[in-house]
Amino acid sequence: MKDDFVYVDEVVPGIRWDAKYATWDNFTGKPVDGYLVNRIVGTKALCAALEKARDKAESLGFGLLLWDGYRPQRAVNRFMSWAEEPEDGRKKSRHYPNIDRPQMFEKGYVATKSGHSRGSTVDLTIYHLASGELAPMGGDHDLMDVVSHHGAEGVTPEEAKNRLHLRAIMEDCGFNSYEYEWWHYNLKDEPYPDTYFDFPIE
Repeated sequence: MKDDFVYVDEVVPGIRWDAKYATWDNFTGKPVDGYLVNRIVGTKALCAALEKARDKAESLGFGLLLWDGYRPQRAVNRFMSWAEEPEDGRKKSRHYPNIDRPQMFEKGYVATKSGHSRGSTVDLTIYHLASGELAPMGGDHDLMDVVSHHGAEGVTPEEAKNRLHLRAIMEDCGFNSYEYEWWHYNLKDEPYPDTYFDFPIE
């Protein structure tokens, strides 16, 4: 692992995680190249900002649950090759019900050069500290659909409010939101804005 990268769970205690691309629970239907263990990795700068976000979330009664952080370029390459494979229907209804695989790139849900590969981007949500239950958000991680956009129609008032809670937490702690995905946040002052890393998570 690069010197400036760390395991988030070792540096920011109290944050939950479920590294989706290390599991079978993602839009490709199997663990993705480069994700050899279920852990989240990121830059030290990312972790410093996540520590602030954790504390701000706690003050509102929420905890943070991370789905992805640093993403090896080989994983992005796998997404591109997967998008060219014949549709098998296993994950379509859950993750991309209204588009075809190649349109994930055209519509901005998946990038050929991902901010995740620079090490200071996270996919995450919030949960209620009192119950441990995830806050309803009007769609799960990697639902590649207009309902996942910020300000989308078709979500309940509670779901919209929870999205705003997450956005306020992250933006107040130095992150930029991404208009197409309510769960995706990039550190404003990321240390490697032009470098796309490819070391595996192991």
